[in-house]
This record gives sequence, structure tokens and C-alpha cells, in this order.
Amino acid sequence: ANTCAVASAPRSAPRTSSAPRACARVSSATTITLALAMPLRARSTRTARVQARDCLRLSDDVAMAMATTTGGAARARMRLTTGAARASRSPARVVVVRASAKPRALVSVSDKRAMTDLAKGLVDLGYDIVSTGGSAKAIEAAGVAVTSVDAVTGFPEMLDGRVKTLHPGVHGGILAKREDASHMAAIAKHNIDTIDVVCVNLYPFRETVSAGGDFAQCVENIDIGGPAMIRAAAKNHPHVYVVVDPDDYGKLVEHLKSKPSAADDLKFKKMLAWKAFQHCASYDSVVSEYLWSQIGEGAPAPELSVPMTLTAALRYGENPHQPAAVYADGSLAEAAGEGVARSIQHHGKEMSYNNYLDADAAYGCACDYPTSDPTCVIVKHTNPCGIASASGASGDLLEAYRMAVRADPISAFGGIVAFNCTVDADMAREIREFRSPTDGETRMFYEIVIAPSYTPEGLEVLKGKSKTLRILETKPRQGATKSLRQVGGGWLEQASDTLVPEDITFEPVSDVKPTAEQLEALKFAWRAVKHVKSNAITVATTGRLLGMGSGQPNRVNSVRIALEKAGDEAQGAVLASDAFFPFAWGDSVEIACQAGVKAIAHPGGSMRDQDAIDVCNKYGVALVTTGHRHFRH
Repeated sequence: ANTCAVASAPRSAPRTSSAPRACARVSSATTITLALAMPLRARSTRTARVQARDCLRLSDDVAMAMATTTGGAARARMRLTTGAARASRSPARVVVVRASAKPRALVSVSDKRAMTDLAKGLVDLGYDIVSTGGSAKAIEAAGVAVTSVDAVTGFPEMLDGRVKTLHPGVHGGILAKREDASHMAAIAKHNIDTIDVVCVNLYPFRETVSAGGDFAQCVENIDIGGPAMIRAAAKNHPHVYVVVDPDDYGKLVEHLKSKPSAADDLKFKKMLAWKAFQHCASYDSVVSEYLWSQIGEGAPAPELSVPMTLTAALRYGENPHQPAAVYADGSLAEAAGEGVARSIQHHGKEMSYNNYLDADAAYGCACDYPTSDPTCVIVKHTNPCGIASASGASGDLLEAYRMAVRADPISAFGGIVAFNCTVDADMAREIREFRSPTDGETRMFYEIVIAPSYTPEGLEVLKGKSKTLRILETKPRQGATKSLRQVGGGWLEQASDTLVPEDITFEPVSDVKPTAEQLEALKFAWRAVKHVKSNAITVATTGRLLGMGSGQPNRVNSVRIALEKAGDEAQGAVLASDAFFPFAWGDSVEIACQAGVKAIAHPGGSMRDQDAIDVCNKYGVALVTTGHRHFRH
């Protein structure tokens, strides 16, 4: 035969002994295979670093390299090419194909936070580290032994790094089911070792888009090999730990140190697997969002997914029997990180579901007013009950705050106060000390104060108002954004209502034209009515809301409520409606004119628009149309 035994372990060594046994099959072919084997059930996976120590001339045609492995007894299969040896009588080339003595961890990350700590922790637990590119360099620089992935695959990185881990030597080691004899036989046949930990996170696609990368740069940062490894490891989670979040590195090491029961171990692996699949799903959602933005031409996407990250589990929803939570939107549209869901809470009780809704309504309204005109908004149950700007108080923001309270002090009590400007110490003291106009004694109570910023002293003063007062800080949301709302069995999508008075033309349609002062007051009222639930009416003067009517099934009742709240101050004021007036005579328009309102703004478009004009002409009231409706449901 063309085969001979070169060496073997002592016959007396039991099958479960840790003593290695060695044999070499030598044939007339130009390769031979050398095996240093642990007993099969004692084997764990590792790619050993092998050094050729010595060479023995076996014949004129065959040379064999005597090899040892670093790090203890191991199983190693090597191919020794001897064709060159025949030609040059030089030692044979040794190529590592397989080794297994320790569990292996594959580490390949873009976010390298805590990566070297993880590698050190795993090595201390007996793992060998396999890594790629920059991750391998960083691990090695930290003094941790690491094997490059191309030593595992026997294939170099190619296509500028696009192909590194897409190889059976990696995926076979991840996906093999350890309890399935056919799986284990298959990877053994192809000299593939198992991989027990996969630590991968993905190319910074979102960051590249947010930084303004061009299309080619963004596409180049779409990860391919990373998601493949993550999904493979998550699918085979009974046998593989998959870690995508640097915050979980320490948890993994501690879990392994604790030597968990089989049940606890599987539970932990399932949690990691869920997180891995969600990580890939969120990543793909952002990629899809970006690509559609490049080709969709503003049309609704045929399919849509929105990545969200849990910010907090809330005490309850709108009512105590409803569980609730708040999530941060991870889509590219919200990449600026603005808005109430991402706010910083400096003080007070934890936020509730209703707190978030009210704070969002108040801050959205406040930020709709220009920062050149500092404005205070007070909201109750998502409706603004008080709005005043410094321009309506001779430039005095403190007085503007008082005006906002006086618009409806009963509703303001227990409400949310929002500003579009920095809250300083003077403003904080006014909020802390101001007494309710209803009795002149009771300090105003609020659930939340929200602003884009606070001075250090202002923040400390405000904290002294109450232990429970929630103090929020967040940047205003800028630009057009998408709005999603759930209905039974589906979702509604629309562009957010970002229209402001500067975007439209207030067209006079009556005989009497509004004065410049009345036009400014109409713009203020129209900006306010946008944030009131339909049917919505606001009565205002320059820089100040006097009264509002909200949420009534018919418009005339909203007019009556708004005028009632404005009281005597309705005389000479202006009125804005979120939609056209369906009736005028004996209805909304005539009621407003009879109450002393001197200018009215509505979208127009009713079959009875001429009736509204005729009523205003009869009472000498200016009427303007905006051409835009502001329904809010």
C-alpha cells in the first residue's frame, strides 16, 4: 500500500486520556496529513497557531514537518505540500486547516468600545480569539493573542474588505448543531472548527448618512458579512453566544464565569439572539429608508418599518390599567435626536404616558413661534390654554408668562409650561412664586416645565419649586417630519403640519381691510389655532391668546367657548378658525362680530363663503382667507 504509520501514541493510553496520539498518512500524492488528536468528546474548538520545528527527509519524494502547537494539547490537521520539496529539497510548506482545543470567539466590530476588555475576559476564561482587520489589530495591540480570520479560512480578505468572513470555514463553525452527528461529521470532513461566541456589530451606515456622505459612501457602508454572521449565530443560539451591543460584553463574561445551569444558559442565549435579530432588523430598516429616499420621489414607501429603542417602561398608560412604554425613534428622519421622547429630565417624578403627550403638545406649540419672539405656552390635556409672547408684553417675558396664565388660570393649574427660549433665574423665580389669578394666594402648580435650555442658576431655582416638578430640556425639532398614527389593523402616515404664517398669504376678502396690528394679531391667532383640537377657534390680540374653543363637534360651540373665555377682552380682538365657516348668518361669524371681534381669519372654501363676507361687511369686520386648513384630531 501507499500508506505507512509514522508515529502513534502509546497503546496503553485510555480513550479518554488527554495524551495526544499522532499518525501520518503518506501516499504517492504530493500531500500528507498529520493529525495530533484529542479524544473526540474532550475536544473543544480552536484554531491553533502551528510552528514548523523541524524537517525529516522521509524519501526523495516526501518530506514531513514535525509540528507542535502553542497553548497546550490540541488537534491539528495539516496539509504539507511536497512538490516544491521534491524540486528543491527544501522543507515542506505547512498550512493550518483545523485545530481544536479551546472554545473560540470571533470578534469583528465597527464600534470598538470595550472590545479589548471583552477579548481579555474571554481569554481569561480559556477562549481563543479570532478576529478581522482593525479589530484584530486593536486586540493584538492590547496584548491579547489573536488569530486572523484568514488563518481560519485559508483565504485572504479581498475586494477592499468586502469579502472576509463569507466562507464555510466561518459559517460552518457557527451554524453546526453540536448534537447533530451529521453536522459534526460534515465540518470535520472539511476541516472546520466550531465557533462558540460571535461578537459583531455593523458598519456605521446611519452615521455615514447623517454626516452627509454621498450615495457611493453610504452604499459602501452597508454591512454584508456582519449581518450574515449575526443571523447565523442567533439562529444557532443553543450553541453560540451572539453579542451585538458593547453594553452586553460585561454581562457575557460574568455569565460565563457564573457557570450557569443549562436552563439559565439557554435563556441568556435566547435573549442575546433576540437582540441580535432586532439589531439587524433596525439596521436594515435604516438602509431601506435611505434607499427609498433616493428613489421614492416623495411617494409613500410600498413597505415600511420604523426602528425604535425602548427609552423607559412607564408606570401606566392613559389610565392605571393600561401598561405603557416610551420609545425613541431610530429612523434617519429623527437622526438629529430632537423632541420630547429624547429629552433630558433634570428633576422631578418619572414621566407618565400622559406627561409625554402633554409635553409634546406644549413644546411643539412653543417651538412653532419664532425664537426672535420669546414665547410661553401652557397646555392642559394637549390643548394650549394660554399662549403669550414677549412682543405682546412690551418685550417682557416675565409678563408674557403671567399673561399666559391669566388666559385660563383654572386650566393652567396642573398644566405643562413650555418655552421656546432659555429659562433663566428670573423666569424660574416667577414660575416658582407666581400666585393663581383666581385667588391671588395659591402658588401655581405645574406638572412639567420644558425648554430648550436653562441657565445653571435658573435650573437650581426651578428645582426648588417642588420635588415632583418634572424639568425637561430638549432641542426643538426642525424641518418637515413624518407622522405615524395607529388605527385598528394598520397605520396612517402623513407629513407633519409645519405650515406657519410666514408660509402663506392672508388674503383680505371683505370691504374693511385689517390694519397692520390686526394682521399681526391674526397671524398669532392662526399659529395658535393649529395646535388646538378641532373644531378649533382662537381669540387673540397682538402676542397674546385671550381664549380658545376646542374639540367641539360643531364650530359654533367652539366660537361661543372661545368668546366666553376671552370675556370683555373680545372687544377689538381677532379670531382664527382652523377650518372654514359652513354657516355665517346667526351662526359663528355673526356671533363673533356681535361680540366685538374686529378681524377674522379662516381658510375659505365653503359654498357659503360669500355669506361670511356679507356678514363681516354688515358689521364692519375685516375678513381674510388663508387657503390652508389646520384640522387636528
